[in-house]
Amino acid sequence: MSVPRTAGPHKVVLATYSGYDAAQHAVDVLARHDFPIAHVTIVGCDLRWEEKVLGRWGLGRALVTGAGTGGWIGLLIGLIFAIFSPWAGWAIGSSIVLGLIFGLVWGAISHVVQHRAFTSMPAVVADHYDILVDPEFADEARRVLTDAREAAALR
Repeated sequence: MSVPRTAGPHKVVLATYSGYDAAQHAVDVLARHDFPIAHVTIVGCDLRWEEKVLGRWGLGRALVTGAGTGGWIGLLIGLIFAIFSPWAGWAIGSSIVLGLIFGLVWGAISHVVQHRAFTSMPAVVADHYDILVDPEFADEARRVLTDAREAAALR
């Protein structure tokens, strides 16, 4: 925990944690001790953009991904048509085939336009997390967290 400081006109920084799980655990402790957690906020600070590279992205993978997505969309559309159409089997089959074709075309177009040789998962990551609390509840929240920390140390 860090030294408490004010964060804006309406909240006080109760604690600072390096990871979200630790901040979430602290709020869980407050909740378990019947603290009015509607007055608590977790804020991610010093945000940065990270991209986790998942693998190569070639034409083959783009085509397979496009066809798979198109096939699922075609199945969904076919099922909807089957509900309202007397030609249920024909509606489902043709929708899947059309979905696969459109998915292949879309996958090829997206690969050509994208100009990337890899696939990734973007995420916004915080450097640290502050737990903010309304000023009138700050002393009680500090007491609850301190008591819980001391009880855990005795175990």
